[in-house]
Amino acid sequence: MAATIASWSPEKKHSDVERWICIYPAYINSKKTLAEGRKLPKESCVENPTHQEIRDVLIATGLKVGVENKLYSREQSKEMLYRGRIRIQLKNDDGSPVKPEPAEVQPQATQANQAKGAKGKKGRR
Repeated sequence: MAATIASWSPEKKHSDVERWICIYPAYINSKKTLAEGRKLPKESCVENPTHQEIRDVLIATGLKVGVENKLYSREQSKEMLYRGRIRIQLKNDDGSPVKPEPAEVQPQATQANQAKGAKGKKGRR
């Protein structure tokens, strides 16, 4: 008999793995289209990430991470290389963020896009 998945309940703590967010490598794969499951703009994505790489980066940032042997439903290939779902705890049991983010930090892609926009506006007067 297959294990049943418990329905979501507000009584579950943020530390329960069922409350952690899920990330599949396809979400941040620049080689995927939106229809194939990419969720971010291509400029913010990387080429063919694996769940091990994503896990290593998240652990290095100090987040609590879990890896599950799951296959993304939109993934065409059934090979082991494309398996893996990453779960991340974002909140403590009291609702506070696990890792507060500094307000002044901007992603490099955003900084580069702002610099490009500033250069292009100088000559248009």
